Amino acid sequence: MSETTDRLTNRVTELLGVRFPIVQAPMGWIARSQLASAVSNAGGLGIIETSSGELDNVRAEITRMRDLTDRPFGVNIAQAFVTEPGIVDFVVDQGVRFVTTSAGDPNRYTTQLKDAGLTVFHVVPTLRGALKAIDAGVDGLVVEGGEGGGFKNPRDVASMVLLPLVAQAVDVPIIAAGGIVDGPSMAAAFALGAEGVQLGTRMVSAAESPVHPNWKQAIVDAAETDTVFLNRHSRPGLRALRTDFSEPLERQEHVGLDVLGRVLDLYFGGDMNASIALSGQVAGRIDEVQPVAEIIDELVAGFLTTVRGLAARYPATLETETP
Repeated sequence: MSETTDRLTNRVTELLGVRFPIVQAPMGWIARSQLASAVSNAGGLGIIETSSGELDNVRAEITRMRDLTDRPFGVNIAQAFVTEPGIVDFVVDQGVRFVTTSAGDPNRYTTQLKDAGLTVFHVVPTLRGALKAIDAGVDGLVVEGGEGGGFKNPRDVASMVLLPLVAQAVDVPIIAAGGIVDGPSMAAAFALGAEGVQLGTRMVSAAESPVHPNWKQAIVDAAETDTVFLNRHSRPGLRALRTDFSEPLERQEHVGLDVLGRVLDLYFGGDMNASIALSGQVAGRIDEVQPVAEIIDELVAGFLTTVRGLAARYPATLETETP
């Protein structure tokens, strides 16, 4: 990877056409133009969600993106939540060049998307899922550790284990997701084989995030132990903030998706007990609400400081014996 003060260059930045290998996660209802354009304008890659299923609104958000930024952005196809049979045509028609697919079989859309000239990364929570995506022909992977927020594999694997496991088995570029919040965690992900990072919870708490300030403040106030993992022995696995509403659910054998019935009252109305606030364990490391540009600038600066600090502390030396 080559670097300057205003750019990091590797396979991810080349494929995405961005200054920094930093991607915003495609959170339902949240990953829309207000947040995504701020990420793209700051040098990362904003992503527009489809998991809400509101494709008319998604189309309008993509149109707004072009008014708010002239930088690249992408779209996520969340297969478990998008039932529109023409979703590939829909995405292609929007003129988007980068797509992440998730929550489903990578074979379902990869060929169609690539035939249309799009770059495709698939989100995977396991090595088996990664190898299946490679066989499907994806251009890269988003490798998602179990510490991240949202919908999870019930048999979750932490990024520290999953990233190197996948990296040693594949040759495509990897974007690490789950547990990424600052420069040191980005450097750790790169040391484990990633060439990019995806931020979810950190972006939920950003100033440009459209969610209610109550959720942002709950993230800022959270300790590292203040998430719950629901459906450990069933599906879907869910990681959310620990609240008066969510904590009792942790002890239930199964939590149905009806728990999300009033999620918009939480997201945008600020009622933290209306539903579950999908958030990752990094909530315990977020201390303030910051603008996206500041988050990305500090992330890149912290990454470079960490890498250079390690190189200075542990210089590579080759000792040779004199005969």
